[in-house]
Amino acid sequence: MISKRKSWKVDASEESCKTDLPKTKKSRISDKENASAFCGLENEGVFEELLRTSGIVLKAGEGQNEIAVDQITFQKKLCLALEKHPTYPAVVKQFISGLESHIKDRNQFKNCLLPCTPVRTESSRNLVHSYCESLIKLLLGIKILQPAVITLLLEKIPEFFFDIVGTFGTNFPRLIVNQFKWLDRLLDSQDLVKKLMQMVSVSPVPIQHDIITSLPEILEDSQQSEVARELSCLLKQGRRLTVPILDALSRLDLDADLVAEVRQSAMTIVPSVKLEDLPVVVKFILQNVKAADAVEVISDLRKSLDLSSCVLPLQIHSSQKKIKSQVQASSSLSQVTTSQNCVKLLFDVIKLAVRFQKDVSEAWIKAIENSTSVSDHKVLDLIVLLLIHSTNTRNRKQTEKVLRSKIRLGCMPEQLMQNAFQNHSTVIKDFFPSILALAQAFLHSAHPAVVSFGSCMYKQAFAAFDSYCQQEVVTALVTHVCSGSETELDISLDVLTDLVVLHTSLLMRYATFVKTILDSTQKLNPCQIRKLFYILSTLAFSQKQEGSYIQDDMHMVIRKWLSSTVPNHKQMGIIGAVSMIGSVALKRNEGDAASLERAELNSESDGQLSTLLDLVSFCCEQTPEVLALYYDEFASLIEKQKGKLDLQLLDGFGKSLVEDFPSDFVVDLSPTVHGSFLFPVKSLYNLDEDQSQEAIAINLLPLVSQSELGRVTAGASNQSKRAVSPMCLSPSFRLLRLYTAEQNSGSLEEIDALLGCPLYLTDLEVEGKLESLSKQEREFLCSLLFYALNWFREVVNAFCQQQDAEMKGKVLTRLQNITELQNVLGKCLAATPGYVPPPATFDSEAPEAVPSINAAGPARKRSGRKKKADGSKAGSADRSQADDSSEGNQPDTELSELDKAATDREAGNPLAQLQSYRPYFRELDLEVFTVLHCGLLTKSVLDTEMHTEAREVVQLGPAELCFLLDDLCWKLEHVLPSGSTRRVPFPKERGNKDIGFSHLCQRSPKEVAMCVVDLLKPLCKHMENMHNYFQASVQNQGAEDEPGVTIQEHQLMSSCYQLLLLTFRSLFAWNGFSQHENTDLLRSALQVLADRLKPGETEFLLLEELISESFQYLLNFQQSVPSFHCAYILTQLLIAIAEKPMSGWKKEKLASLAKQFLCQSWVKPSGDREKGSQFNSALHTLLCVYLEHTDNILKAIEEISSVGVPELMNSAKDGCSSTYPTLSRQTFPVFFRVMMAQLESSAKSIPAGKPSDSSEVQLEKLLRWNITVRNFHILINLVKVFDSRPVLNICLKYGRLFVEAFLKLAMPLLDHSFKKHTDDVQSLLKTLQLSTRQLHHMCGHSKIHQDIGLTNHVPLLKKSLEQFVYRVKAMLAFNHCQEAFWVGILKNRDLQGEEILTQGSEERGSDEEDSEDSAEGPAEEEPSGSDTDDSEQRGGAGPGPSAARP
Repeated sequence: MISKRKSWKVDASEESCKTDLPKTKKSRISDKENASAFCGLENEGVFEELLRTSGIVLKAGEGQNEIAVDQITFQKKLCLALEKHPTYPAVVKQFISGLESHIKDRNQFKNCLLPCTPVRTESSRNLVHSYCESLIKLLLGIKILQPAVITLLLEKIPEFFFDIVGTFGTNFPRLIVNQFKWLDRLLDSQDLVKKLMQMVSVSPVPIQHDIITSLPEILEDSQQSEVARELSCLLKQGRRLTVPILDALSRLDLDADLVAEVRQSAMTIVPSVKLEDLPVVVKFILQNVKAADAVEVISDLRKSLDLSSCVLPLQIHSSQKKIKSQVQASSSLSQVTTSQNCVKLLFDVIKLAVRFQKDVSEAWIKAIENSTSVSDHKVLDLIVLLLIHSTNTRNRKQTEKVLRSKIRLGCMPEQLMQNAFQNHSTVIKDFFPSILALAQAFLHSAHPAVVSFGSCMYKQAFAAFDSYCQQEVVTALVTHVCSGSETELDISLDVLTDLVVLHTSLLMRYATFVKTILDSTQKLNPCQIRKLFYILSTLAFSQKQEGSYIQDDMHMVIRKWLSSTVPNHKQMGIIGAVSMIGSVALKRNEGDAASLERAELNSESDGQLSTLLDLVSFCCEQTPEVLALYYDEFASLIEKQKGKLDLQLLDGFGKSLVEDFPSDFVVDLSPTVHGSFLFPVKSLYNLDEDQSQEAIAINLLPLVSQSELGRVTAGASNQSKRAVSPMCLSPSFRLLRLYTAEQNSGSLEEIDALLGCPLYLTDLEVEGKLESLSKQEREFLCSLLFYALNWFREVVNAFCQQQDAEMKGKVLTRLQNITELQNVLGKCLAATPGYVPPPATFDSEAPEAVPSINAAGPARKRSGRKKKADGSKAGSADRSQADDSSEGNQPDTELSELDKAATDREAGNPLAQLQSYRPYFRELDLEVFTVLHCGLLTKSVLDTEMHTEAREVVQLGPAELCFLLDDLCWKLEHVLPSGSTRRVPFPKERGNKDIGFSHLCQRSPKEVAMCVVDLLKPLCKHMENMHNYFQASVQNQGAEDEPGVTIQEHQLMSSCYQLLLLTFRSLFAWNGFSQHENTDLLRSALQVLADRLKPGETEFLLLEELISESFQYLLNFQQSVPSFHCAYILTQLLIAIAEKPMSGWKKEKLASLAKQFLCQSWVKPSGDREKGSQFNSALHTLLCVYLEHTDNILKAIEEISSVGVPELMNSAKDGCSSTYPTLSRQTFPVFFRVMMAQLESSAKSIPAGKPSDSSEVQLEKLLRWNITVRNFHILINLVKVFDSRPVLNICLKYGRLFVEAFLKLAMPLLDHSFKKHTDDVQSLLKTLQLSTRQLHHMCGHSKIHQDIGLTNHVPLLKKSLEQFVYRVKAMLAFNHCQEAFWVGILKNRDLQGEEILTQGSEERGSDEEDSEDSAEGPAEEEPSGSDTDDSEQRGGAGPGPSAARP
């Protein structure tokens, strides 16, 4: 009571402050009223006299009543004066009458309701407390006055029913009710409460509100339950009093039933309650949660709470700020502030509940964890998880685990987090330490989605919070960069890059922290160095004065690196220098500074540029690799900053470039070339043969000869002259064409002669000549071909976007030249083992590691077999591992499909041979794939007089199409991760993952996806052409007089078909389509496919309709797929499209499609059946798709095992099933694994039996279990025929899992259905007993053969079999049939049922294995778990009489 009294005093003083404030602003009582009141005090009656003598002086007007004595003393004096008065007890009535007359004046009434002012005199200073109660409350504390004063006060309340609060500056009803709070004693509390509740029923809402919220401070303990029920009834009548009632109930002691009832009522109003009332409602719900129903309550509350209503005022304010007046804007801002405060209060309520109620914290985590649908997750969930992580240390690991899981499943998209930070930053800021800790942890994750989420947390925190938080974010990012972890490095630098672009001025404050990364550059690869210097350059040159110290540090580091003799350091120096050049040469806005300052800036920039360019040129000119890197970096800079560079500043550099390239690499075309070379020089691939005037050629072979000679006689070159190497040919041309295009607004007319000009090569008819060449000559020829191929690739990069028809024709011809040269190169490489090609990419972080990769590659070519690179080998190993451990589920489909494609191609295809040499080819730009739009193009062949003599058709043929699609697929696989992509925790050779993708990595995945969507129309046309081709070839197979297609052509077309399907699958399986911002892009892609079926009708279709039409379009290709691997990819593609979202008819179609492929005979053009590990992997996936999508999985398994397998058993040794041609003796383990795994999974999906189940439900479940156990028995018995080790391994593993599922789910059903369905239960157990016996025989077989891989499964299996025996015994005991149970001893037998003789078994040879029981219940037998110990009880059990013997 003491603490409560103190709280009341504070409330009262606050009320005093509140009520006093507006009094001076409101209209005052007239002077006449004041005068009359004053006169009333002069003519004092009994009331005034007794008060004055007791120590209180009444004041009129605005002055508060004064008290000169202590409150207790006043009450004693007044009580004594009344009791001693001559007219007692009549004097009490006179006193009350005087009080009533006094308070008729509202000012005087207010004075009586407000605290008295202590009189400060010298004599009474220590006697009077600084705070005194009001006169009315003091009078209520006097026993003889209390009833009359209560009645008087309650009668006064109706006078204020229709007053507008504040008319007289005071809320009188609230002040009156406050007088009843915390009274030391109430003579008749029940009567008071009764009257107050009556008052509630007739009062206006504001007065009802005041009375109800005051009840907990007025009630005695014995009255709480009764009043609570009345309030509960009142709550159901309407919602106007919800908040005060819940506020009152939350402070009362209620019984459990009433709490549950009221809580349910409160829950129903959560979605519609006012925002300012929401915290009170939520507080009540959380305050009364019990452990038993916590999860259910929190789940309901989660669904009801919607923070989007809180965001609305903020959006209104942001839109109104631009169009409304200042007054309206400030009003709107006030609304926003109120909204944010209410949300803050709401989370404060949740925070208190989470901190002090363990059940609430755990229940909230569980409720979020139980939500499975993506749409069920809200901003609230994320904020609550952060709140719990921040508040409860014991729940942090669990919270982080749930959050990771939700991110991986796509339930917590980054958009949801952005909404949380943007709309509720005031709430989230309190959890900043947790945000920082989670972001740091997420960057260590092995899952890309989690890493991306962590990086987004950093960006949002930097943008939304204050400078302290921003500094912490930058510090954390710098720590990640310096940690040495590859992924952390990349992600942190990406985050800093985004921040420097979006918040340059903010990040400038923390540039000192970012600059410290320069001390840890030895851990950075070239790509990371590029990012770092872009960040530092942007900071250094964005603001002149602040960035000068960064410029100085960068200059010092770059100069040191360029001067180094370590290649890696020089490489970093060039990358850093080019980044700085890019920042210095950026165009400045005209409005940035006055013209004079701008001139000074240009002069200063010019000086910095010339210094940097001179420094880099001096350090690069003697080393071809370094010079080539410089050219490539500069070209990438021009491409990235397209239109943003001030070319006037680069004029000198451009002139030298335009002059140097022709002098270094171009010569006039002449019939003979003078010089001594390994091979005779021959001009090849001239597309401008008739334009003999001023003809030019690329001086390739002489340069290669000079370069190769230079390798042998190192140091012979003149140090004063710049090195000219064929290594620089392609990089130099790339830079030249990008600079020329930038200078001439995209036109390449100045250099278009380079497209058609010939190369100085040699005769490339190498068939049969390679063996006669020396190793040096073969290596020289290989190098020559690599340089020629890279030149053509750069030429195609340069001119692929030219619109002129003749130019397009030449580009297509160059693609043909590439495919021709690749054929020749493949032959040369096969004859040149151990050859290491010249480098084509110069920004590799580990150039010394590249030869080791490729040295292995060519060595494999020696045998003439086409194989994959090391990465592909790893993929194959992963896949074989997946086959052993995938539990029958779909194997990891993220293995490189291109590796598979490479394996499946014949040696005749050069792409298969050149897979491992990809790092040594120049990268094709994405723009090259616009060539796919070309159908048939006409190239004019002009004579010297410019007259058209003939028209030659240049077509994008299968070889060129295959070449382009192969490259496109590799790019998409690298940059568009699918939904299930997971980062390898300990990757090998991470440094080489981006080799060959330098230009691609400068684009975002979305940009790449947009490029591919633009290519979908021509890709569809090409795929339709392939479909028609293979349809025609199938029809022509039966005609003997038809020449047919050659095997090589068939394989090339098959490769094109497969690559087209892979391209589609890579696009539609991209996980970015699950993000909201990419929905329009997905719609555009689907619209292209749907438009092929319904031209012109797809514009207004819904997304679901587009998905259905696209699915149907792709389904039409099922009849023409040429290989099983194409069938597999088509199925994967259809699944990727159908999952957005999956519907019933699509599942049926997918199951039908997969079954069709399984029932189809797959034969190569050579006549051999398809087989091998790749075939088995695809078969595994397709079989899983069939069983997972079919409507009756048990029927499907039974059909395969009862129809397909017997057909296989009756076929020849190399034969197959006639119904399922894919089922052969080689593929049986694949079928068996999938069927066992899916059967076990199906068993787990049968609901466990419950006592409440009806007889029909029990019978239905028994029927399902009967079919499941029958299938299990059929599959287990197949081991007698197919007894290979993989099959036994699968049996032991999934046999145990099946028995465990039966124990957990089926036995409770048998407990409750045994009496009603005895025969069915006996039949079920009898069938299972036969299977458990066979499993026991497998255990014996494993022990005899001492196969560790098999015996590892035995202990756990025998334990499950033993549990099965005793569980059946328990079931019989439960049904009072225990006498029907007996235990026998099973002999150890092999797979065929023959007894395994041991010393122990020989001794008991005369013993019976089984005995019979006359009881009608099932008989149990016990196989011995030991070869020697008869008494050890292990193994399986089964029903029935002796007919159940093995």
